[in-house]
Amino acid sequence: MMSRVPPPHAPPLARAGAVPEEEEAAADGGGRETASSGAVELLRPEELPSVDSPEACDKAAIQLRCLLRQVRRGQVSADVLQENLQYAARVLEAVFADEAKVSPQATHRLSADTEGSPDKATDTFPPISKALLKRLADEEDELSEVQPDAVPPEVRAWLATTFTRQLGGGGAGRGRRRWGSDEDSKPRFRSVAHAIRAGIFVDRMYRRVLAAGGPLSMQFPPGVVRVLKTLDDWSFDVFALGESANNTPVKFLGYDLLNRYGMIHKFKVPPSTLEAFLTRIEEGYCRYGNPYHNNIHAADVAQTVHHMLSQTGLMNWLTDLEIFATLVAAIVHDFEHTGTTNNFHVMSGSDTALLYNDRAVLENHHISAAFRTLREEECNILQNLTREDFREFRGLVIDMVLATDMSFHFQQIKNMRNCLTLGESSVDKSKALSLVLHCCDISHPAKRWDLHHRWTALLLEEFFLQGDKERELGLPFSPLCDRNNTLVAESQIGFIEFIVEPSMAVCSDMLESILAPLNSESTKEVPEEGSEEKMEIVKNDEKGEKTSEKAEATSEPTNNSSSKEPASVDASESSRASSGSKFVLKKPWIGCLAENKKSWKEQAVKDAEIRQKQQEEAAARELLENAESQNEANQSSMDDAGGESTKNGASSRNMEE
Repeated sequence: MMSRVPPPHAPPLARAGAVPEEEEAAADGGGRETASSGAVELLRPEELPSVDSPEACDKAAIQLRCLLRQVRRGQVSADVLQENLQYAARVLEAVFADEAKVSPQATHRLSADTEGSPDKATDTFPPISKALLKRLADEEDELSEVQPDAVPPEVRAWLATTFTRQLGGGGAGRGRRRWGSDEDSKPRFRSVAHAIRAGIFVDRMYRRVLAAGGPLSMQFPPGVVRVLKTLDDWSFDVFALGESANNTPVKFLGYDLLNRYGMIHKFKVPPSTLEAFLTRIEEGYCRYGNPYHNNIHAADVAQTVHHMLSQTGLMNWLTDLEIFATLVAAIVHDFEHTGTTNNFHVMSGSDTALLYNDRAVLENHHISAAFRTLREEECNILQNLTREDFREFRGLVIDMVLATDMSFHFQQIKNMRNCLTLGESSVDKSKALSLVLHCCDISHPAKRWDLHHRWTALLLEEFFLQGDKERELGLPFSPLCDRNNTLVAESQIGFIEFIVEPSMAVCSDMLESILAPLNSESTKEVPEEGSEEKMEIVKNDEKGEKTSEKAEATSEPTNNSSSKEPASVDASESSRASSGSKFVLKKPWIGCLAENKKSWKEQAVKDAEIRQKQQEEAAARELLENAESQNEANQSSMDDAGGESTKNGASSRNMEE
């Protein structure tokens, strides 16, 4: 049974807003107490007093304390939280509006008492009015501290409806009217600024409830939470995630990634719909029981894409929609894979090959099947996208998944290398993201040796199963599919040298070309290996709140205790990065590739020795068998000769007789 455990990245609300026991006791006195348990319930919005009533402040304070208590226990929904925070914000607005109103009597008294004696004004007003006068005399416009991009659309809509009413209104019997020409009826700058901040607070608290595993969020088993703490590692152990998640890694990792990047909130994805979608995708990956192209591989590629986005700073170059599309493309890129290659489909004349005319057979199916799943109401995580956003999202996903077809590999690498060599002013985002996903798809040789070796065994087993089918169908063996004549170590050395290393090199050059301009604005120092700090490219804090929020979404400390990356990262890169002379990408894959290639070469030598020994033994056996055959032949000849001689002797005796 799974306990309600928040995702590992979620900020602990109890720690962020701890309430002393005496305040909790005070909260107990303001709510409605149930007869059975004595627990305090929140008052419904219709039961709360008007925002401009005398008791509104006390009720709002008590309501917030009750709310905080229930949030800490995970007993409140996001909708209830949002309603109560909005009520509290309106109460604060009303209180400020009342303070800002100077009564006619006070105004008259101020003008009469201060004639010829300006200092007398401070003696006329009570202490609270002194503070008020000082606050009203402050000419600083606090709206300058609030950036337009920091206000979510929902909050803007709420502010629009709020400020079409007269400040202090909302009570029973009070009329509502739009702002007229009367200068006194317009909202003050300070009240607007506070309202915007209150709106942003509501928005962020709503997001925190979703991120903290509230009633609307998916439940994470404790084992999954522990594994996901290392999600930022380059050599993340996805096999451990599969074991702790009861072989459902896509569901938990996909949900966690979309939540980390704020996609669930940004695109209004219902958590239950996202869970249903990820569950369906996971089932599709498990349909054919593939050793390699399964849900573990999907989770591995999605995590590697996350590393590329967050640890290089690439996410700061992308829009939210582009990040959303990239993560979804990584999750579905091999959806319903049959465990056989495109060439097998074409040579065997499968229905899928006929449907897609022998062109990128599997990749076309992955995309088509994924979007058919998204059309189902219970799985439609794109239901709140605009028509324009959906078209852009779909186009990006199609481009990225089609680019994972290995038949496009060399042309893709050549095009990107030419683009970088010619020094084009900008890199096409779709092509850049396609290359990133393609490199992540073939990246297991660039991971830690134990992970790479395990992936290699699984991939070859899948190839050999295809070879068995080809033998049964009378088809020629595809490369690496003949289990009796495949040199494993040599094949991996060639794959690393001719496919993976050049791909990662071009991808690294592309990322450096893209991120260098961003890095020139503001760059944090590249951390040492194993540091909890992340290399982030953060724009000016005053003008880039959107960027900093993205960075914050991925700033979970990394636990590297279980992940031992090779330490042989290029020293010149580290020195240049620390000196700040040139932006240089941190490339953990370089050390892994070098170590893995070395291991395969050592294995190749051992395999060659074993094969040589086997060949010698086979030759010896053959010689022995030939000798035995020759002896048998000689013996047979001798026997035949002896038989003939006996026969001749008998004939001679007969003739003599």
